[in-house]
Amino acid sequence: MNESGTMKISIHIGAHCTDEERLIRCLRQNAEMLDDMDVVVPDPDTYRALLRETSGALQGQPATLSTQEMVLEQILDDGDLPERLVLSWDSFLSFPQWALRDRLYPAGSERVRGLLHIFALHDVHFFLAIRNPATFLPDLLAKQQGKDYETFIGKTDLLGLRWSDLVADIVSRNPGLHLTVWCDEDAPCLTPAILGAMTGVDDCTVLEGWDDLLARLMDEDGLHQLRAALAAQPEAQDALIADHVARFIRPDMVGTEFDMPAWDQGMVDRMGELYEEDLGRIAAMPGVTFLTP
Repeated sequence: MNESGTMKISIHIGAHCTDEERLIRCLRQNAEMLDDMDVVVPDPDTYRALLRETSGALQGQPATLSTQEMVLEQILDDGDLPERLVLSWDSFLSFPQWALRDRLYPAGSERVRGLLHIFALHDVHFFLAIRNPATFLPDLLAKQQGKDYETFIGKTDLLGLRWSDLVADIVSRNPGLHLTVWCDEDAPCLTPAILGAMTGVDDCTVLEGWDDLLARLMDEDGLHQLRAALAAQPEAQDALIADHVARFIRPDMVGTEFDMPAWDQGMVDRMGELYEEDLGRIAAMPGVTFLTP
């Protein structure tokens, strides 16, 4: 039990169309084991609406001590503070219908500030997955309710979209913030590192379901070989995962189809090039930990 009165809080804030709840499902699947390590992964139903409503009610102001205590009482079953609390929701930054308004997540920095105000007494670390806009936007469009392509895109300059604008906004408006970022495209190779950073657990391959994403991407024989290789050489985890994904990825997982009006292959290729350039900007930002395979 944590007697210091201060927790480490890991908050996974999205983005949409990246993780699709895989991380939190894995952690909830291992909640009992993690609880033994003093890492609490509460049921998302206990905090998602609560945190959004509380943040909105604060209207940008810090939460009072009584409000902070009330929130934690509703999230934590026994009221005792663990060493670490892990929260996740891809709509912390915005609901899907507001994720694109001329730029990506224009209210993102305000949403982050609201969460910091709720947990002002604790050490909060945020986690964000990003994705090539050329594949992200079609999937985000599919999450819209009643919006057609023209309404969804509006006046957005598609070649001007930059994840670095969102990250820079979050960091600059929240001094001292800790933010870990990774590319969703790299998530299969990074899952143990992401889970480890969120939970503080050194070897997250002990968690049941850590390789669910790999199971979707690789054929059964490749996944079996990877598990055997990891058991024999756990110290070579990152290299082994990357090697086996490259060798055993299912053919239907290679390449991306898109169906967006007025887009051609040249447009898609250019968006991908600009995305790769943008990653360098993000990796160089102070306060940002950028995970790579």
